[in-house]
Amino acid sequence: MNNYKKIFILLFIILAMIDVDAQKTLSPNFRSQDEVYDIQDSIMIRTRDGALLSAIAVRKKGDTRPKPVILQFTIYVRDKDRDLQSLKDAVDRDYIGVIAYTRGKRYSPNEIYPYETDGNDTYDIIDWISKQSWCNGSVGMYGGSYNGFTQWAATKKVHPALKTIVPYVANRPGMGLPMENNIFINPNYEWSFYVGNNKYLDTETGNNRNRFRAMMFKWWESGAAYKKMDSIDGTPNRLFQRWISHPDFDDYWQKMAPYKEDFAQIKIPVLAFDGYYNDSQNSSLYYLRELNKYSPDTPAYLVIGPYGHFGTQIGGEEMINGYKIDPLARFNIKEYTYQWFDFILKGGKKPDFLKDKINYQVIGTDQWRSAPSLDAMHNTYLKFYLSKNKLGKFYSLSSHQPKNLEYFKQEVDFSDRKSSNNDYYPDPIVRDNIDGNGLVFVTEPFEEPFLINGSFLGQINLICNKKDLDIGLTLYEVTAEGKYFHLSYYIGRASYAKDPAKRTLLTPGKKESIPFSNTHLISKQLQKGSRLAIVLNVNKNPFSQLNYGTGKEVSEETILDAREPLNIQWFNSSFVEIPILK
Repeated sequence: MNNYKKIFILLFIILAMIDVDAQKTLSPNFRSQDEVYDIQDSIMIRTRDGALLSAIAVRKKGDTRPKPVILQFTIYVRDKDRDLQSLKDAVDRDYIGVIAYTRGKRYSPNEIYPYETDGNDTYDIIDWISKQSWCNGSVGMYGGSYNGFTQWAATKKVHPALKTIVPYVANRPGMGLPMENNIFINPNYEWSFYVGNNKYLDTETGNNRNRFRAMMFKWWESGAAYKKMDSIDGTPNRLFQRWISHPDFDDYWQKMAPYKEDFAQIKIPVLAFDGYYNDSQNSSLYYLRELNKYSPDTPAYLVIGPYGHFGTQIGGEEMINGYKIDPLARFNIKEYTYQWFDFILKGGKKPDFLKDKINYQVIGTDQWRSAPSLDAMHNTYLKFYLSKNKLGKFYSLSSHQPKNLEYFKQEVDFSDRKSSNNDYYPDPIVRDNIDGNGLVFVTEPFEEPFLINGSFLGQINLICNKKDLDIGLTLYEVTAEGKYFHLSYYIGRASYAKDPAKRTLLTPGKKESIPFSNTHLISKQLQKGSRLAIVLNVNKNPFSQLNYGTGKEVSEETILDAREPLNIQWFNSSFVEIPILK
């Protein structure tokens, strides 16, 4: 054994023997040479179960006063630029800035398992922060996407020092991603490599969209089982396999963040930001709805507008999926965030932009409105049934309950790879037509303007010859000019419609009722002469799991299970309810 190898092994043994707990750091004396900021960039925090987490803390040089701490906890390691700048921003506003990274990231020696330990780890990080001489006992958290999730994970058991959270487009594992209404969606496949391949971010793999697009279509065309996706890719995907082994919203997902009664003990104020076209909006609003259900007195605020997942985190972009948003919709999210921190952590005034608990931009009006709750965004529903009467080339959405029970027939051949179903994704937001293989239902033109405000819901009544199917519904405004404006959509697995934690298979040949409600929230001004359209279809495309309806685990089904086409009778007693504000 050469001397270099001996020295390396000796150093490794010494480091492993150092007793680092939640009150100590491995490198407490490291300081950068920055003239303005005092930077500790090699902090290691030991969790209660023995893991080591890497962190950075930034203070103003020469200022020893204890202050509130602004914490970010993330799986995205960008420590050389964006992360460090965000910490300096906190210091410039008279706070202490701390960013910590999830297990396995940066200098952490542990394995990388997104979501699974972040709740307990956040508690230990906050505990360590609260015991530092430079902390005054108050910690606030902020950040978007995964960083939004870790904030809610921190409320699974709230540390006394945590005084507020400001989540942007927060993820809720199992409830929006990597599956939406129990359907696994493909984009999370490549994300697992992006965050899981190394201590930082595998941008080379993550940016190789051609590789994953080719893999996705190869899987689609081959008819292989969904669980064979990584075999087709040629690279084992351990996180993907771990996730798809939990198709129920079971204990694996439930323990990652607050669930049911967990929300009752959350009393700290919350400020959330989200977008109508955020792919994971279901995740983010899930937290707020459950918080309001179990702890209605907790002060929870929402700012939401016509933004996507990335756009929300920068306060909006000029264009979203080809649509130019109203000028007033954009805002300075960093400024709003620190106004909130000053309010909660320093006793400042309540921010002016918070007119009420729910603050939303109305598409098409260049104005903001507010409401005391999500339910109070609307004051009535428009209820429409799927009528067999025709309105031009489409069927009718009728406000009258049908007198006679009738049905629409649809056949879906899962062995056919030349056609796909359910063009639900809102890109572009405004389109010239919605012709496809789904059933389209439209209303008569409306005689007065009104606001669609909230999340649409309803019930689909059907008979089919299979034990399961994945349903898609898309809601459009049909403008007086004949354009189709994408408002909202739903995709969901019928066997989980009544309980995402328990699969209940359909009985072939028996009439079934499939309720749905977990749709995307929208606020949009509809003008006189506009109509509403619903597109009803079966989810069959290369961008998510393919449910063949055998009743087996969907990830194990193959094209061999497609010998008999899916035959459906959609009944005209099916209905949708559209939340409106008059």
